[in-house]
Amino acid sequence: MATGNGGGVGSGGTGGGAGTGGSNGEHDLSDSLKTFGAVLKALREEARLTQEEFAQRVQYSAHYVAKIEQGKRFPPGDLPERAEPALGAAAAKVLSAAARSLTRRAGLASWFRQWAGIEEEAVSLYTYECRVIPGLLQPEPYIREVFERRLPPLTEEQFEQQVAARLARQRLLHERPNTSFSFMLEQALLERRMGGPAVTRALIDNLLEQGRRRNVEILVVPLCQEDHSGFEGPKYLAETQDNKWVGYVEAQETSVLITDPKSVSAMLQRYGRMRSQALSRTATASLLEQIRGAL
Repeated sequence: MATGNGGGVGSGGTGGGAGTGGSNGEHDLSDSLKTFGAVLKALREEARLTQEEFAQRVQYSAHYVAKIEQGKRFPPGDLPERAEPALGAAAAKVLSAAARSLTRRAGLASWFRQWAGIEEEAVSLYTYECRVIPGLLQPEPYIREVFERRLPPLTEEQFEQQVAARLARQRLLHERPNTSFSFMLEQALLERRMGGPAVTRALIDNLLEQGRRRNVEILVVPLCQEDHSGFEGPKYLAETQDNKWVGYVEAQETSVLITDPKSVSAMLQRYGRMRSQALSRTATASLLEQIRGAL
């Protein structure tokens, strides 16, 4: 086993792995964002465009463009494509290269980064959560509600860095179509309605959308389930490219990477049993629609 301590939200890996204790990660992300912002500003000025003119052409607000250039906002993925008509093909290529230099691991708690690396290369990823919606499935409104509740409170810059890091991780769902994702969620996480009806609607809409992906399985464990094998708590499992399995658990800013084959086997057995106790994909989608309709 490997253990590590560090700062992060209570769901550092499960909810997204972003934390404040890994100060180097925060600085890495801040520096990378500032570098990208400086590149964008130089290219914009070379094209002799004001922020307002450039914002109008890429269909973002001038305020948003200013924040990106200041290194305070994570750039949207389609920015280079939108910027090409305004800046030219060569500049768009430079902007794309700068965007690729922004690592999705920056801003993650130091104790989560090892799992984040495993996660990015995994052939299969299994997740069971009973505390918070897994980070890979959180829409931005839900992410913001999670970090609003972070104690001790985050600064505005830290807040945006954590949101950006979590959103960046979610690219895995569409960048790795050959990876098999399985998520099991307790119904209580939906019934809790954290953030209110609007946030819950956004959450359910995202779950329904992601659940339609060919490589993504989302299963809900119903509130009333007498035969429930999830009492051991949340669990995360990954199959590596050499077809070996590793496990991961975390709580209260501490994480454990589990590599002992016997322990990982036990986790896989429990996950398999729970899969049979959860609702099917079709029944899960019906329940999600039902909960959404009641909001």
